[in-house]
Amino acid sequence: MDKDTSSPKKLRITYVKSAIGYSWKHKDTIKALGFKHLNDSIVREDTPSLRGMLRKVNHLVKVEELAE
Repeated sequence: MDKDTSSPKKLRITYVKSAIGYSWKHKDTIKALGFKHLNDSIVREDTPSLRGMLRKVNHLVKVEELAE
């Protein structure tokens, strides 16, 4: 009954391609992820909701798992 005490995986997400010319849904997803400029990088915990957002804009971002 012990819970797994290991911390969740971290992902480094880099905004590599402009959302110009794509739908407003893609642009809103990029904003919701926290990107302001092209080539910005953010580090987030790996969650199912984050994975869903990344799946929507996978052609605009690069995702790397961080080793802990």
